[in-house]
Amino acid sequence: MEALPIPTDTFKLGFIGAGKMAESIARGIVRSGVLPPNRISTFHANPIRRQAFESFGVELLHKNGDVVEESDIVIFSVKPQVVKDVVLQLRPLLSKKKLLVSIAAGVKLKDLQEWAGNSRFIRVMPNTPSAVGEAASVMSLGVGATEQDGDLIAKLFGSVGKTWKADEKLFDAVTGVSGSGPAYIYLAIEALADGGVAAGLPRELALGLASQTVLGAASMVTSTGKHPGQLKDDVASPAGTTIAGIHELEKGGFRGILMNAVLAAAKRSREFSQSQ
Repeated sequence: MEALPIPTDTFKLGFIGAGKMAESIARGIVRSGVLPPNRISTFHANPIRRQAFESFGVELLHKNGDVVEESDIVIFSVKPQVVKDVVLQLRPLLSKKKLLVSIAAGVKLKDLQEWAGNSRFIRVMPNTPSAVGEAASVMSLGVGATEQDGDLIAKLFGSVGKTWKADEKLFDAVTGVSGSGPAYIYLAIEALADGGVAAGLPRELALGLASQTVLGAASMVTSTGKHPGQLKDDVASPAGTTIAGIHELEKGGFRGILMNAVLAAAKRSREFSQSQ
């Protein structure tokens, strides 16, 4: 059966897997007005997860097969270890009329397409800040997915942050930067706050200042278009406090440590994808 354009005004969206990431994406889609909740469905046996989706109007169905049959776009948001079994189980329902999306880390498009018997697949890698509408999502189109399909998925994931298109061969590196990157920044925020406490600040004030400072610095990079090195230079006046702090960071190999963290996470992602 030939792939048909998804009806952009009336399409229905289904999530196979109703975990926290799926919830974040669904909430963002509803909050942004891209899709009303009554055109989104999912299934989960756990009443707590069911309640989480029902709380903002998503339809809860009786089984995953019902979700696929109801939907024009199906997002597989299950753990990487089980995605093969889930896709194979649903394969008879995965016709080319349906646009399929996977957010399972480390699972390649060629495998997804083979398991589904459908090459109209798009792989997306979001990250956890999707929960607050600030995701960094990267997508790669399977051989059967059209540019219109890609634009539609970019719109959906754009409702929870920013999206980029990239060749799938870059996804391990993407994992190292945006997939694992939030955890590095949480460590940095915690360390900044600890430094503030060590210098005499109350814990609550130190944590508030540290987190807002990181948020503000990131916003400066994205909104001004300036290179972060230039923004750093703007803060670091001659013989001042900032350059003294930067000197300590450089002595500790701060930049090299972050670069190594990205490379280590990318290497682990590559190992994981090769084991599929």
